[in-house]
Amino acid sequence: MHLVPDPAAPAAEAIGFDDFLRVDIRVGTVVAAEPFPEARKPALKLRIDFGPTIGVKRSSAQVTEHYTPEALVGRQVAAVVNFPPRQIGKFLSEVLTLGFPDAAGAVVLIAPGQPVPNGGRLF
Repeated sequence: MHLVPDPAAPAAEAIGFDDFLRVDIRVGTVVAAEPFPEARKPALKLRIDFGPTIGVKRSSAQVTEHYTPEALVGRQVAAVVNFPPRQIGKFLSEVLTLGFPDAAGAVVLIAPGQPVPNGGRLF
């Protein structure tokens, strides 16, 4: 899954803390990455290990500007794990891998500054 928000847009409307808690953002380690040539925009297919409770989930990520499949394997990333799966062509993306746009709009992935256990929840 990949959405492109407008970086020039104002901050979203205020939400309550309970709304924030409903978005389940976890850390996981990329265990496999491969090109996704069938995607409309350049993307990679990722398999991310979120630990024993959540397990390994799949994600389509438009991150080809800054990352190769080989560079992503072993890297920790953050993802929303409680959105409904999204069908992208023949690929079912189960989680939304998170990043920020660089100055040109290409995705830079979010990662913890130090290794943390897979499955840890953002708070």
